[in-house]
Amino acid sequence: MKILVTVKEVATVEDEFEIDGTEIADQYLGADLNEWDDYAIEEAVQLQEAGIADEVVTVTIGPEDCEQTIRQALAKGADRAVRVWDDSLEGVDLLDVNAKTEILSAVVEEEEPDLVLSGVQAGDDSFAATGVSVAENVGFQWGAVVNHLEHDFSGDTVSVRRELEGGVEELNEIELPAVLTIQTGINEPRYASLRGIRQAQRKELDVQNLADLGVDESAIDADLELTDMYEPESESDVTVWEGGPDDTAAELGELLRDKGVAQ
Repeated sequence: MKILVTVKEVATVEDEFEIDGTEIADQYLGADLNEWDDYAIEEAVQLQEAGIADEVVTVTIGPEDCEQTIRQALAKGADRAVRVWDDSLEGVDLLDVNAKTEILSAVVEEEEPDLVLSGVQAGDDSFAATGVSVAENVGFQWGAVVNHLEHDFSGDTVSVRRELEGGVEELNEIELPAVLTIQTGINEPRYASLRGIRQAQRKELDVQNLADLGVDESAIDADLELTDMYEPESESDVTVWEGGPDDTAAELGELLRDKGVAQ
C-alpha cells in the first residue's frame, strides 16, 4: 500500500503584530509545519510501522524556502517528498481550494496511492475543504474529520471514526482508494530524532512544476480575492478584579445585581 500525505508550511504569528495592507507584516511572521498535517504524517508512519503501508510519500505546494519545514515529515519517517512550485504561482496572493485541488489531483494521479491523508484544515487559511475536494475530483471515496483509524484493516476497506457536531462520532467503512482528512488528537505526533533529521537531508525531494504535472496555468486562477485584513473590534469589555476571594466575590455579586442577573 502507498500512502500520500498532503503537507503545508503555514505562517505563525506573534501575539503582537501589525497588518500591512492585506498581509501581516513580515517581521511578525514565522513558519512551521501545519498542525493538522503533523497528525496525518504520524498516522501514515504508524501504518507503515504496522506493516500495512509499504511507502509514505508527502506532497506540498510551496517555494524552495519551505523545504526545510516540510523535511520535518521526512525526518519523522516519510520515505520521500514531492514539492510543486511554478513561476506562475509567485504572484498569486491567495491559492484557493480549486487551484490546490487541480495541483494535488495531478500528483495523486501520478503517484496512484491507495490512501491519501490530509489535515482537516490549514492553520492559515482554514478552508477545511481541500482534502474532500481532491477526493471528489479524482473519484476517490472520502471521510472527513477522522479521529480514529483502525490499523489492522486488510483488503479494500478501511474502518474510521468521524467527529461530528455536538460530540457525536460516526463509524464508517470506506472503500479504497480513499482520502481521509485527519483531526488533531487522533494520535501523538512524534518529535523528529537527530538521526531522522540527518536522514531527511538524504531522502528524495522531487520538485515539479505545473507543466510536469500536466496542469494548465489557467487552473490556478482564483475565484476568491483577498480584499482586506483587519483585527475585529471587541464588542464587550472584560472586568478583571484583583484581591482575595472574599473581595472579588463581593464585587462580582454587585456587578451581577447591576446587570439584573442576581437579586
